This record gives sequence, C-alpha cells and structure tokens, in this order.
Amino acid sequence: MKHVTLSIILLVGLSSCSTQLRPFTTDLYQDFQFSESTMKQLQFYLSEDIVLYRNSRTGESKIEQGAVKLIKGQEIEEITFKKGTPGVFSFSPERDKVAISFDTSDQLYLLFGPNPKQSNRYVLLAKDWNRGSGTVTYGGEQFKVRANSALAGLMLDVKRLNSTEINRSVVKGRRID
Repeated sequence: MKHVTLSIILLVGLSSCSTQLRPFTTDLYQDFQFSESTMKQLQFYLSEDIVLYRNSRTGESKIEQGAVKLIKGQEIEEITFKKGTPGVFSFSPERDKVAISFDTSDQLYLLFGPNPKQSNRYVLLAKDWNRGSGTVTYGGEQFKVRANSALAGLMLDVKRLNSTEINRSVVKGRRID
C-alpha cells in the first residue's frame, strides 16, 4: 500500500512539473500583446512532424543537417523536424507571420502564420500549396513539403507562459499647462 501511495504522489508531482502545450493562435498573440523582445523569450514547440525534401545534385550543395536518400535513381535530401521539437523566434517578416528557428542558426528557419481554417493557429506557411505538397524556403534553398505538414503548428508551454512577467504601461499623454 505504501508503494502505491508513493507512486501516486510521485506521479502527481511529476505531472505538475511537466509542460502543458497550447496552440499558438492569433487570440493568444493579441491577448498577451507580445513584443518582439518578449517573443524571443518564448519557447515554441512543433505540434506535428515536418519533413522537407528536395532533389540533391552531387557537388552542388553540401548536406549538413539532412540525410541523403536514393529514390528511383535520384538523390533526395531530406530534413525532418519531429513533433515536439523546440524552436525560438528569429524575426517577424510581416504582420501575423513569424520565423521560427529549430536549428543553431537564425538563418535556418521556417515561417508560420495564422490559418482561419485551423482556428487561427499558427501553422507552417508554404508557397503554392497543392494537394500533394507545398514549397518552403529553408536556409536559402527551396524544399518540398508534403500536404500533411500543413497541419504542423506552433505550441507554447502554458505554465511557462503564465510565469513570464510582462511589464506593460499605458502612456496617458501630455497637455500644455
């Protein structure tokens, strides 16, 4: 009986320390009124796997973080971002778009933005989404991404977010005496 009670206490204790991920949405972004400096303090996570791939020509580029596969006689470079991969804010190229880096360099990032069909969750942005794939730029190179990666979104740790201090002030203005 003591072991069961101890196990329950440990389980409750560990679960209270675990992360509680919540989708990053436009509502969340607006509610907290994140500044660029605050965004750089947030830890983002991927909600789904993302797999980038492209034809690789030998000698044209060196492959650092990806893997090379031979498919139907073609060399394919593939880069995988697993569900739960942590990332950081790099910059915001436009309003409602964020560049998130999952690698050691801020030059290696993926773009995310709100999707009205997904409750305004920030999901992977690609050019030319077709039924089978889309095109994204990663590290200055064009990659294909499968359509199921369109559902990959950004998540935030709500516990950590709630413990983040945000100092806000409202300027009341100044009048001539």
